[in-house]
Amino acid sequence: MSNVDPPIARQREVLTPSSLTRLVRDLLEDTFPLIWLEGEISNCTRSGPGHLYFTLKDSGAQVRCAMFKPRSTWLRFKPADGMHVVARGRVTLYEQRGEFQLVVEHLEEAGEGALRREFERLKARLAAEGLFETARKRALPRFPRRIGVVTSPGGAAVRDVLSVIARRFPLASVEVLAIPVQGRDAPPVIARVIAKASRAARHDVLLLTRGGGSLEDLWAFNDEAVARAIHASAIPVVSAIGHEIDFTIADFVADLRAPTPSAAAELLVPDAADLARLLQRDRRRLGQCIARKLEAQQQRLDHAFARLHAQRPQARLARARERARALEQQLHSIGARTIGMRSLGIARLRARLAAHDPLVRLARQDERARTLGARLRSAIVRTAERRALRLAELARTLNAVSPLATLDRGYAILIDRTSGHVVRSVSNVSEESRLRARLADGDVDLRVDPVE
Repeated sequence: MSNVDPPIARQREVLTPSSLTRLVRDLLEDTFPLIWLEGEISNCTRSGPGHLYFTLKDSGAQVRCAMFKPRSTWLRFKPADGMHVVARGRVTLYEQRGEFQLVVEHLEEAGEGALRREFERLKARLAAEGLFETARKRALPRFPRRIGVVTSPGGAAVRDVLSVIARRFPLASVEVLAIPVQGRDAPPVIARVIAKASRAARHDVLLLTRGGGSLEDLWAFNDEAVARAIHASAIPVVSAIGHEIDFTIADFVADLRAPTPSAAAELLVPDAADLARLLQRDRRRLGQCIARKLEAQQQRLDHAFARLHAQRPQARLARARERARALEQQLHSIGARTIGMRSLGIARLRARLAAHDPLVRLARQDERARTLGARLRSAIVRTAERRALRLAELARTLNAVSPLATLDRGYAILIDRTSGHVVRSVSNVSEESRLRARLADGDVDLRVDPVE
């Protein structure tokens, strides 16, 4: 057997068609940004939901394209076979068929596409220079007296502007500054008229306007000279070029962009009816303010007149007389109160003096002595009676516990005559003891004989 080990088999990664198509799709979409593609339309069809499918081709190749709803309904022209167009879209892969295709987001005819790219380049360059900055845009005058309308004198736009201004604000004076609005010679004329109006400074605001049209029709307002003339104007410029969906370089440079000429006229001048209502309101407010001022001044005048009237000599004399009468009454009142108080004090002093008269005091003391003597005698009698009663009660109590009372009942008290002690027991006596018996009515001497 060979000593050489067999080579390790390389592990293979097997893809499915679905995973492969997803991988290719993701690779295409991540690699290619939005691109512009120019070519001729062929096999153009529209599905029931409104999606648009066609092929863009040239002499050497073709690319399948799809434009989905709602973008397919926004087209300003009807795509057809043989039409030369410019498409903007993203490169992707239709997985169900494994076909490379372009999903179109914007579609325009080839000539307009070149103009569109030139528009975008000029717009980016002027924006980088700061011509579109919001900070430099000026506010429009609220009540313009003279309006310069830079437009074609025979177009529908100027008629709409004049009609709206005449209806809304007849006080404004409108001057039409005639220019050609399309063609190769139009841009320098437009730039020259704007510069001339700026130098003349006869107008409060300029309106640059024209009616709608294709991109080629509006191209005169995408000119760099026109944009710089608007930027350099010393007078505020309002642009109203074409319809609401149309945008030009002049719109970005102007101080204000209006969607239509009629809308621009409404933005330029106030509504006379609104002004009339405002004036009526201000008139009412002014009348109310004047009425309040007049009322306040009338009150001040009344106060001043009252003060002046109060400062007249006659009024001052009358006030002085009134004050003198009041002071006189006050003086009389004070005198009467003083006399009354003094009289009351004298009466009190007389009463006190009478109370301290010696005769009165002696009589009072004599009366008091008699009263006290009577009270003393009465107290002595009562005390003697109480003491007698107490003595009788104590005598009864003493007699009840006295030994003599016991003797009255036949008892006797034996006393040893030698020691003088009371004999309380037989053991306290002996033969020949000399005793004395105390009876109720006297004493008896005794002798103890022996017991037989």
